[in-house]
Amino acid sequence: MPSEQSALSDFLYGTAWKEDRTPALTELALRMGFRGIDTANQRRHYFEAGVGQGLAAAYRAGVVTRADLFLQTKFTYQAGQDHCLPYDPAARLSDQVAQSMASSLEHLGTDHVDSYVLHGPASGYGWTDADSEVWEVMVEERDAGRTRFLGVSNVSLRHLEQMAVAHPEGPTFVQNRCYARFGWDRDVRLFCRERKIVYQGFSLLTANLQVLRHPVVTGIAARANASPAQVVFSFARAVGMLPLTGTSNPEHMTQDLASVHLTLPPGAVNEIESLAG
Repeated sequence: MPSEQSALSDFLYGTAWKEDRTPALTELALRMGFRGIDTANQRRHYFEAGVGQGLAAAYRAGVVTRADLFLQTKFTYQAGQDHCLPYDPAARLSDQVAQSMASSLEHLGTDHVDSYVLHGPASGYGWTDADSEVWEVMVEERDAGRTRFLGVSNVSLRHLEQMAVAHPEGPTFVQNRCYARFGWDRDVRLFCRERKIVYQGFSLLTANLQVLRHPVVTGIAARANASPAQVVFSFARAVGMLPLTGTSNPEHMTQDLASVHLTLPPGAVNEIESLAG
């Protein structure tokens, strides 16, 4: 993981699907101790301007400064948007990326984000010319100082392999929904590990409710005096993931953050990884 990122080494707080509660929950997450915030300029699922309002409230209250934080946002193709677009849909893709970035910086009240992510490739079948055009402009945005790092999300191993052939510079981050029943995205995680890419796992709880109830996990939790959720987050870190949580429950925020202090024995990690492939 890049050394500059100590602020996000424990957790990212995900801001999707919070609508009008976004400002208050973003501020609450910061007050509880989160220092990494994940959002997207996609009004369909995120209220990015609300994230900015929550940040501003935390700054005013002296909870954090901008320098304390890792802010991550995303560029989303029109197919993934609703009618509230952060760019001119008639513009070239390169211009859409720049317009979306400018809008994100305004929303978040900053002159740069720490990570700018392509919010899913244009096609589910492979890396396309459109993706290459977007990626090249994202690199330009990074070189201009508007982001420190770049990433891609919702990608398959095929996407990443084709991207690696097309571009000399790969992502710093890969963010995927992580399903236990698909081996916890093992093939993509291995690709990332080999290339020193940070794998960000989201929906670790909501995509794996059966794992939280599995006797292996509940047994490990009981022996560690921890919650099943804490066990899953500790497992995620043990296999090289940077976890996201989007909880709106203050108690769960506290428990999730405390999971960084839970270290699972290797046998427990192996048991959880083998639960579903």
